[in-house]
Amino acid sequence: MMAFHGRELRTTLTEDGTLTLSLEDVAVPAPGPDEIVVRVEAAPINPSDLGLLLGPADVRTMESAGTAERPVTTFRLPKAMLGGLRARVGQSLAVGNEGAGIVVAAGENAKALEGRRVGMVGGAMFADFRVLKAKEVLPLPDGATSAEGAAMFVNPLTTLGFLETMRMDGHKAIVHTAAASNLGQMLQKLCLADGVPLVNIVRSEQQAEILRKLGATHVLDSRAEDFRKKLADAVAETGATLAFDAIGGGDLGSTILQAMEQAANRNATEYSRYGSSVFKQLYVYGALDPSPSTLNRMTFGFQWSVSGWLLFNFLRRAGADANARMRQRILDELTTTFASRYTATIGLAEALQPEVLKIYERKATGEKYLIDPTRG
Repeated sequence: MMAFHGRELRTTLTEDGTLTLSLEDVAVPAPGPDEIVVRVEAAPINPSDLGLLLGPADVRTMESAGTAERPVTTFRLPKAMLGGLRARVGQSLAVGNEGAGIVVAAGENAKALEGRRVGMVGGAMFADFRVLKAKEVLPLPDGATSAEGAAMFVNPLTTLGFLETMRMDGHKAIVHTAAASNLGQMLQKLCLADGVPLVNIVRSEQQAEILRKLGATHVLDSRAEDFRKKLADAVAETGATLAFDAIGGGDLGSTILQAMEQAANRNATEYSRYGSSVFKQLYVYGALDPSPSTLNRMTFGFQWSVSGWLLFNFLRRAGADANARMRQRILDELTTTFASRYTATIGLAEALQPEVLKIYERKATGEKYLIDPTRG
């Protein structure tokens, strides 16, 4: 069987707090009986990738070296952050949660996939080639491109997971932050299709307009003077008692819980020193703001919970049947509900250019990049 060699984008943290991004040459092992080798043609840079790629690195310390074909970029991490990263010191870690490409080699039990275009998830996708179990990929529909299938896992499964979590936990409506993102737009389309009331929180009127064009009813600008009142009104109208927060830091999560409590108390018939009996759930699934989360717990009673929500933990909780159902829906609506839009497509070496890295780190809404390792 033909041997393959390729590049992998790696991130390495050293004991002195230096974070290095580089392209490393790797030998691609021959696939086992149930494995395939995929030539990667598209891999999105998701916010979840940035935590591994850059972590808490200070972009102001960025330095570039190497060549145009083999760039090396380094950063310095704040000393205060090193304590929580000891486990990764000295490790060269591959990056990239998901992608798509062509199966160029297959083991004896996976020959049916040879030559097929597939979507895949499982890490190390910012690379020329990826070896995976055949059962870990999904063949794309006929005519679908790798760019269309590259982001078919993380964001689509997350939005579907939000709705499954809502139903499993007995809620009927959702509040979502950073709602104009690619993920947020998918969630809005899903909620419209499934008849789920959704309260969208954005940071500008321009972002609000993106969602209104999709048919959103409740879109609130968190920077508006009357944001808190409008949030309480929207929560009261929808009956939302569940929120998914991509921001993480600051007091926005606390503000959402307070709005839920205020909405619940509008129908209260008597006062309780412990607050309403309505249970309120805030899930934090992102860290667009890395600062500490602040909860003013005296404003939303005692019937509440704040916890993390991670896609891969949810998928284990949901079980095989729910996983299969969600993946089939993604395939059925790949170019409609679950379509992703990208600012630009770049090659592997371009992904380490300083000007591009600064854009990643900014985490601006709508600025999403797609890596195509075949470029250049």
